[in-house]
Amino acid sequence: MRETLEFFVTCPKGVEGLLRDEVLALGADSARETVTGIEVQGDRELAYRICLWSRLANRVLMVLSRFPAESAQQMYDGIQQIDWAAHLRADGSLAIDFTGSLPGIDNTHFGALKVKDAIVDQLRQADGTRPSVEKVQPDLRINVHCRRSEVQVALDLSGVSLHQRGYRLQQGAAPLKENLAAAILIRSGWPKLAEEGAALADPMCGSGTFLVEAALMAADVAPNLQRERWGFSRWLQHIPSMWERLLNEARYRAEKGLAKPPAWIRGYEADPRLLQPVRNNIQRAGVTEWVKVYQGELATFAPSPDRGQQGLIVCNPPYGERLGDTASLVYLYQKLGEVLREQCVGWQAAIFTGNQDLGKRMGIRSHKQYNLFNGALPCKLLLMDLAPERFITQAAAPQTQKQAEQGAAAPVATARLSESAQMFANRLKKNLKLLGKWARQQDIQCYRLYDADMPEFSVAVDVYADWVHVQEYAAPASIDEDKAQARLQDVLSAIPQVLDIPQSQVVLKQRQRQTGKQQYQRMAQRGEFMTVHEGQVKLLVNLTDYLDTGLFLDHRPIRLRIAQEARGKRFLNLFCYTATASVHAAAGGARSTTSVDLSKTYLDWARRNLSLNGLSELHKLERADVMEWLVQEQQSYDLIFIDPPTFSNSKRLDDVFDVQRDHPKLLELAMARLAPGGVIYFSNNFRRFRMDDAVAAAYQVVDISAQTLDKDFQRNTRIHKTWRITRRA
Repeated sequence: MRETLEFFVTCPKGVEGLLRDEVLALGADSARETVTGIEVQGDRELAYRICLWSRLANRVLMVLSRFPAESAQQMYDGIQQIDWAAHLRADGSLAIDFTGSLPGIDNTHFGALKVKDAIVDQLRQADGTRPSVEKVQPDLRINVHCRRSEVQVALDLSGVSLHQRGYRLQQGAAPLKENLAAAILIRSGWPKLAEEGAALADPMCGSGTFLVEAALMAADVAPNLQRERWGFSRWLQHIPSMWERLLNEARYRAEKGLAKPPAWIRGYEADPRLLQPVRNNIQRAGVTEWVKVYQGELATFAPSPDRGQQGLIVCNPPYGERLGDTASLVYLYQKLGEVLREQCVGWQAAIFTGNQDLGKRMGIRSHKQYNLFNGALPCKLLLMDLAPERFITQAAAPQTQKQAEQGAAAPVATARLSESAQMFANRLKKNLKLLGKWARQQDIQCYRLYDADMPEFSVAVDVYADWVHVQEYAAPASIDEDKAQARLQDVLSAIPQVLDIPQSQVVLKQRQRQTGKQQYQRMAQRGEFMTVHEGQVKLLVNLTDYLDTGLFLDHRPIRLRIAQEARGKRFLNLFCYTATASVHAAAGGARSTTSVDLSKTYLDWARRNLSLNGLSELHKLERADVMEWLVQEQQSYDLIFIDPPTFSNSKRLDDVFDVQRDHPKLLELAMARLAPGGVIYFSNNFRRFRMDDAVAAAYQVVDISAQTLDKDFQRNTRIHKTWRITRRA
């Protein structure tokens, strides 16, 4: 009589339906889906076949017992009711996987220990022989799950998870598990396409998991054929002859399948360091005749099968775990969509992404979407027919006769902006029409184009020559995070189209309140500086490495004012940052400049700014706490610029500088260094700042804020406040 055993086969969340179909195809009479697995009944041969042939399963658990338990002792007693001598030798080894909880067991380690004790106590011999615990390669792996006062005890016949095929010893960043990759290929219809002789290509293949899994399917190779050790290998009820028969059957099918003309399966990877590891993976899987990989950027991707057939483009582009990734990822998805529309018409595409909004940036309508999980991360599989009627594009500007004569490439259609993105684009165009013309007339290369003009798009957009620097203001807690992220992607989609620049020249940062040393901490390590001009000077900016770029655009008018007033004067720049005001003063004919800041990073930057303008030999840079330096300094200065941070670490004043609390003392010290007839320009960007009455009483204080706001900042009059301060007559 055929034996009937009960199994629970686990899988990634979202794959349960596919696993059910697969297990039925392997010989099961029936199967029932549950969360992250299926329940199935069958014999030992079915379990062996699932272990060997399942492309989707994680583990095959053979249920030994289920029983109620309300305490650790009752669980112990129930475990002892199982005849463990029928499964494990007394001198064998075991490992316990314990999940769930019971009254009195709220710690999985304690639960596993209690199960181990029950088994060991039953098998302990008179001479002291007893099973030992071996976590890596035990003779028997036992799975115990407790839920709602019920205990399920099962043998793990798979051993290590079935997704570990053994071919992928080297891998790139954030690889897909093999069984999830297989699920994506099955959902995408690859098995049927392979039977029809179709091709497959992955333009960003990483560690090559899609490629190998696709080849194993097309060649009818059992995914776990190469595995040498199983959870049942030393199980006392294992039937080696049955297993060997199934292995020989699988070997025959693999030999026959690999002897067929190979499918055209190709992968492309931009990082040359990943090529050899992925080729090693392919070789270990035994599909080197079927799979080829090449170095290639996404921008140059164009599948060209030998026989001209079409097929499936499958891709797992990055999702973006960090906000700083978003600008480059929007570009990446738009470029992927552009390449698919231009180079892959007639193919099918399967795009697996953890960011559905990014998937929408491709400009192609998906005809099916499936919910899957990459670990705990909810993801979408987008299936697309790459046919022109599925493309969401706007016409590119026609090629001019001059462009054609010069051999310029014809413009490429770009993805149509969403309704939300178009709304932002319209505002950006309006601002550009007004501010762009003004900037050209004033010879201003760097300016603010947009500053949260519309509340739903809470960003600042700054133009730096042919680059754009985007700062996303931290959204209030009342704003849904997904909606904020979608709006940000709308912004990043619209900017390149409105400004006619590559998306790669858009840099994104999230702006939050910075205190203490945070303002000096690096956000990246690229070290890429670009030169811009302002007035009669050149300045270095860095758009990627720090929260700020090295140039406060709102202070442009005061810098130009200093340049006009500095001739023949001794100029002092306190809290100098990158000393852009000192460069202007020096270029304007200042007799000398002295710049003081506590940050070595920014003083090095200041030195480079001075050197860029041929001014490095004549102008002093002082690394010091400004307050302490003023106490010690004896020189007099004719023109002083003070632009302190709102808060800053300092060696004085309880280790923190607070501009509201400390500005009277700061101005008193600075006034002691001011020469007769001299002027102090004092500015700060603390929105709730109020000039102390004692300062206004002691000195001649004139608010000149309106005079220090150019056209690009007049909408945001609270960006800073500036005063002209002199001694009273």
